[in-house]
Amino acid sequence: MYPEYLVAPMRQELTNAGFQDLRTAEEVDQAIKSEGTVLVMVNSVCGCAAANARPAAKISTQNEKHPDRFVTVFAGMEKEAVDQARAHMLPYPPSSPAIALFKDGKLVHMIERHQIEGRPAQMIADNLSQAFDQYC
Repeated sequence: MYPEYLVAPMRQELTNAGFQDLRTAEEVDQAIKSEGTVLVMVNSVCGCAAANARPAAKISTQNEKHPDRFVTVFAGMEKEAVDQARAHMLPYPPSSPAIALFKDGKLVHMIERHQIEGRPAQMIADNLSQAFDQYC
């Protein structure tokens, strides 16, 4: 677990963009199992989260079509919430950062860490926008 003061700015980067910060397994289940679409961002302290994943997630919120909800969990912090989010992302292995799109409780699109590392934020955002156009 990281000190809260360390991750607070990283959380705030997404919450300022309209993401809801989920901290319990129950909140994760409620969000993912809800009707409609939800984007789940598994946030992280790593460099690829800072340089690629968070900026891409923020850019994606501006797409004309977008999920009904944007939510986030923080790897290395609220273990129960992160584990529950990852359980919904099976069969994909645990990954952080990671970005998943759910529709009516079903996983329909997944971006894993290896698809985030070394890729520009705009490329990742374009990938998300294509998924939004298809599923939202």
